[in-house]
Amino acid sequence: MLNIILYNVAILASVAVVFAIILYLTAKKFHVEPNLLADEIASILPQANCGACGSAGCQDFANRCCNSSPEEFTQLYCPVGGADVMAKIAEKLGYTASDHEPTVAVLHCNGTCQNAPDKVQYIGLKSCRLASRVFVGKTGCPDGCLRLGDCVRNCPFGAIEMNPETGLPVVNKAKCTSCGSCVRICPRGLYEIRPIGPNGIQVYVACNNKQKGAIARKNCKAACIGCMKCTKICSEVKVEDNLSHIPTTVSAQEYGASLAETCPTGAIIFTGNKDE
Repeated sequence: MLNIILYNVAILASVAVVFAIILYLTAKKFHVEPNLLADEIASILPQANCGACGSAGCQDFANRCCNSSPEEFTQLYCPVGGADVMAKIAEKLGYTASDHEPTVAVLHCNGTCQNAPDKVQYIGLKSCRLASRVFVGKTGCPDGCLRLGDCVRNCPFGAIEMNPETGLPVVNKAKCTSCGSCVRICPRGLYEIRPIGPNGIQVYVACNNKQKGAIARKNCKAACIGCMKCTKICSEVKVEDNLSHIPTTVSAQEYGASLAETCPTGAIIFTGNKDE
């Protein structure tokens, strides 16, 4: 009996030794030396881990910065940290940080409670993503804001709040870091990260409804009706699928006021300090 016990112990010990050797050799083969410079860069980053830079997180972005050439580094940018953070990282690496135009999230919908009154009552979970799978929306607009606040709950910086009067989410430009969380969470694709022009001036179409004019207006007074009037103001503006689109290359300073004034439904929004 004792011999059997000793025999089993010897077998288990041998197996343990074999596995220990395998683990040791594997650890030696795949050992990665710590990158102290990457850790220093990671400490400069805001640690939001939002993915807006196109990396898996701040540590991954720090590794990309360390492994980049001076030319490649100019293409890297942390929207949350902004120019100040990128300048500090560039100093660590001995590179030069490129200029990036400030951006902010905008909502392509103006279907307020006044412009698009509710036609039906929604009883269910307060989630835009879930609601979008089961019904067209309280206003009847198949492309408009569902007003259930997924973007508000998912903004990591508290930059979006629901306006109780309009029923729509409002982006606080001072808090927005252009991380893109709202872009990714909105099931209707209503958010866009757009450049902030001189004096904070922006011009964009606050509508995503692709229905024909009469039907679109029936659901929302501020819907784009594809009337083409904006295209006569600026040739860069295009109307496709009954919906106007103003590219970011269009100068809000030059065309913003005219575009907003010529829109018969008020679907074009012109914001910022327009008098400077």
